[in-house]
Amino acid sequence: MKPVAYPRGTARSLSRSLRVYHGDHARKVAMDSLYARFLRAGDLAFDIGAHVGDRISSFRRLGARVVALEPQPGPARALRLIHGRDPKVTLVEAACGDSEGTATLRINSANPTVSTLSGEFVDAAHGQDGWREQVWDRELTVPCTTLDALIGEYGLPAFIKVDVEGFEAHVLAGLSQMPPALSFEFTTIQRDVAQACLVRLATLGPYRFNVALGESQTLVFPEAVSGAAMAGYIRELPHEANSGDVYALLRG
Repeated sequence: MKPVAYPRGTARSLSRSLRVYHGDHARKVAMDSLYARFLRAGDLAFDIGAHVGDRISSFRRLGARVVALEPQPGPARALRLIHGRDPKVTLVEAACGDSEGTATLRINSANPTVSTLSGEFVDAAHGQDGWREQVWDRELTVPCTTLDALIGEYGLPAFIKVDVEGFEAHVLAGLSQMPPALSFEFTTIQRDVAQACLVRLATLGPYRFNVALGESQTLVFPEAVSGAAMAGYIRELPHEANSGDVYALLRG
């Protein structure tokens, strides 16, 4: 296959992402401490929206096996370079959603970490504080699978991380089983997506919730709270909070 030529801006942005997400030792320690709540050696984890693989690295440091999805060609190539020789990491160059087939990926060449399958996400970002400089300048058709299909192939994971820039509810719509724990990203420009994720998880099982804001890797609540309490917390966050990850833990 003929190699794809990436815009120089994409190469620069990937280099920046590699420094930010892989170069901070304190961040790695905090991340490992957080994910150790959900993963043990030998467990299986799914990383949906792996970008440049910092979560893969954390999961592997904890001894977990990893199936990681990343549909963008540039980040997917970086993942192969970093993790491609690890027999306990399976890399899948595909997106994840509510049905199998193909999907349109809107690429932000200058900041590929916010590339998205969601046109609504792009619309929601328009003109918003903190998002005005973001431009989605390319589109690419990519293969798309579902969490249920991945579980059918690889087994039920102990933990699923979902970070897909506004497409999280679609990913969870493709899940009909109950993993012991999972996380999904949310943004304050699309709080309705977080609410839809909480509603979806309530239909699957008796989950309780916690949250880490931004890249803090620190849970806000001393104990997990109900879906209603989490929905209220996200609803009341200031716009400047920008984003975070909700953690769902299945009650025993």
